[in-house]
Amino acid sequence: MTLEQLKVFVAVARALHMTRAAETLNMTQSAVSASVAALEASCGVALFHRVGRRIELTEAGRVFVPEAEAVLARAGAAETILADLSGLRRGRLSIHASQTIANYWLGPLLNRFHELYPDIALEVVIGNTAQVAAAVRAGEADVGFVEGEVEEALLARVAVPGDRLVLVVAAHDPRAELKALTPADLLDMPFVLREPGSGTRQVFEDALRASGLDPSQLKVVLELPSNEAVVSAVAAGAGATVISDLVTASGLAMGTLKQLPLTLSARRFYALRHADRYNSRAAQALLALVREPEAAPGIAPAPPVSRPRPRARR
Repeated sequence: MTLEQLKVFVAVARALHMTRAAETLNMTQSAVSASVAALEASCGVALFHRVGRRIELTEAGRVFVPEAEAVLARAGAAETILADLSGLRRGRLSIHASQTIANYWLGPLLNRFHELYPDIALEVVIGNTAQVAAAVRAGEADVGFVEGEVEEALLARVAVPGDRLVLVVAAHDPRAELKALTPADLLDMPFVLREPGSGTRQVFEDALRASGLDPSQLKVVLELPSNEAVVSAVAAGAGATVISDLVTASGLAMGTLKQLPLTLSARRFYALRHADRYNSRAAQALLALVREPEAAPGIAPAPPVSRPRPRARR
């Protein structure tokens, strides 16, 4: 049994799909299948059911998942500590980020980090806010960047400069000519939104509640798993959406989208780290870049780390 086999097993167990797991791992599907088969052969237990074109975890597989995750987390922690002994001259930094941040905000920061610390390998995984928080909590990510509010005792947060959500429709949508909006207008519109668990959706729904509107009354005609899919559907006339101005900038400039007069407050993004786990020098250096504009041009300073108050023991 090898760490590589455990890593492949966990990826397949999460995706329950060989091809998607292979894409996540940047491996071929045949290599992923061979690794799973070798692991099953070495332990003499079937970890997955092959049901037609689908796969499912066996009972042994379900029991083994948390054990494999724990081994990988400990191995990652050991690697981090050894890397720190050599300063910032070697090592690896695992970063999980929600889609808007990863696709539109994170690039310049990582480029600056790489210029300063070229021997630190950067590993970036994209998910929604809930998935990123779970990865940091499980020790799979050294640092997470999210759009939504995350309040967990195990997670410390650093507020960083963010974006602003805007309401947009297709340029040819009749609503594109509206000069003002009422709550009734919002409830009458068909909406294309990100999936539940998305930070963008969470912020929009929180804003609706603050205005006295029930998000469940929205006419959600499509729920899509990526910003690009949402914007594409809206530009085609599927409905309206509320999404980051970083995402809509291109469509507005090209004239395929039209922004409607809905005022939403600017939002901050958050860097997450585990409050109790070892905080590597590489992670500290990355967060320092976010907080120091002179080290990272174009990134404004942010408040210091905030850690939720510990719960009282009973």
